[in-house]
Amino acid sequence: MLFFIHLLFFPLSVISAVLPASSGIYTANDGRVNFTSNAPLELIKAASNNLRGALDTNKNTFAFSISIQSFEGFNSPLQKEHFNEKFMESDLYPNATFQGKIIEALDVSQKGEVMVRAKGQLTIHGVTQERIIRSKLTVKDGKMVIEAQFSVLLVDHNISIPKIVSQKIAEEIEVSIFMEMIEKSVSER
Repeated sequence: MLFFIHLLFFPLSVISAVLPASSGIYTANDGRVNFTSNAPLELIKAASNNLRGALDTNKNTFAFSISIQSFEGFNSPLQKEHFNEKFMESDLYPNATFQGKIIEALDVSQKGEVMVRAKGQLTIHGVTQERIIRSKLTVKDGKMVIEAQFSVLLVDHNISIPKIVSQKIAEEIEVSIFMEMIEKSVSER
């Protein structure tokens, strides 16, 4: 009888030894995006904690998305309203996205920091541009932290600024990202 029990459980132990211990897929729903418009007559800052994303370390692919209407801050409620209605047209273009591939090979078994280049399609205001964004990845305790700083030219995404407010809104917007991602278990895949 003991022989049959071992025979029954042997395939299960072999299968679990062959399956990867990790999924290689990291996700988050509460990453932070800050942006700054530093124009000659006005400094505008806004932020959102609603950056969602996934990173597959097995394929070196990623996808991130943020709701434009989730940004808070600004200098006044009217400024936020103009941001959504006149400049970003968030009813027509509700999300900004970035998806693509990490250029460098990733080894998440090694703890610590590594600089990588994320190459992909950045879509803002319905206009897609290919971008390479340098990012710092920090791996520790089963988590991955992603940090990046880059700029976005409004003209690249067909965001026009009326002449009357051109001294109050920068043509180049500084963006920073901070996201702590957690690896999905194999059973969640």
